[in-house]
Amino acid sequence: MSEFRIDQIKSQDASRGPDVAGITTFTGTSGIVMPSGPTEYRGGRGRGIAGGGSPGPNTIAYVTIATTGNAEDFGDLSNGVNNGGGCAGSTRGVFIGGNPFLNDIDYVTIQSTGNALEFGDLSNEIRQNGGVSNSIRGLNLGGQKTPGVTVPTIEYITFATKGDATFFGDFRTGWASHPAGAGSPTRGLAGGGNNPSTTNNIDYITFSTLGNSQYFGDLSAAKWGVIAFSSSTRAVFGGGYASPVTDAIEYVTITSQGNAVDFGNLSQINYLMGAASSQTRGLFINGYAGSPLTRVNTIEYVTIATTGNATDFGDMPMTTYNPVAFSDAHGGIG
Repeated sequence: MSEFRIDQIKSQDASRGPDVAGITTFTGTSGIVMPSGPTEYRGGRGRGIAGGGSPGPNTIAYVTIATTGNAEDFGDLSNGVNNGGGCAGSTRGVFIGGNPFLNDIDYVTIQSTGNALEFGDLSNEIRQNGGVSNSIRGLNLGGQKTPGVTVPTIEYITFATKGDATFFGDFRTGWASHPAGAGSPTRGLAGGGNNPSTTNNIDYITFSTLGNSQYFGDLSAAKWGVIAFSSSTRAVFGGGYASPVTDAIEYVTITSQGNAVDFGNLSQINYLMGAASSQTRGLFINGYAGSPLTRVNTIEYVTIATTGNATDFGDMPMTTYNPVAFSDAHGGIG
């Protein structure tokens, strides 16, 4: 190994030498390129994606979760998906099912921009489904295959390979419509939804195995249209139709089992939102909010490790509810 020697490096104003901390070794034939730009943009992670929604725009938009500001254009869906599900690994995100009863699975590469492409198919044409994932597997949670008829099955895909979804298991109680999914690298949770009546149950699965969901605990009230996001340790549930619509935010600790506890509140009542998160922040995207209820284009955020009310983040380019949303840095990725 050749010797690497630096004789003269000074600060820009030549008033002092470089500040060196610790012991560093260097081996190679090329130079060193130091990182530049804001730290929140480094490393290729931390992007939230949301697309579609009612009344059916094809738009996909993105935000950088560590910053605040309005969403920017990403590309277009192959159709105006709403009332569907979605999830993501660290590279790919998928849009699953949706109106008008689709079995399509489309994907995007999160760190690029562009239109969604075909990934594969579900075994049923469904809507009102949910999604949850770790870095390897993405799970579709239930859904409705015709008005009033639900599909209690859980199916999975492997993000690294394209292809059709494979049977994973069933919901413990046959619960299938509008579940909210979030999780850790090990465990996926699904909370709220219709069973066929509205439920407050939270169920869990273990990503690495196949099998039916198991009971985890309860939300504070029975609700549907609730959304969820997570760090690797805490899952947060927000909003939902709890007769009436609620502004409540609550959370659970994923490694344990138990009922959800109070976290804070949204700025107004809201349901049928999209959700995306990093390990630090969770976003509430779009929705059907306010009094009287109306479609909104707002994004709000909370810091997952603390408790407190949601804060304004920025705006989406589309005013809609029921968008499909995901991120490349959520709690299931770790």
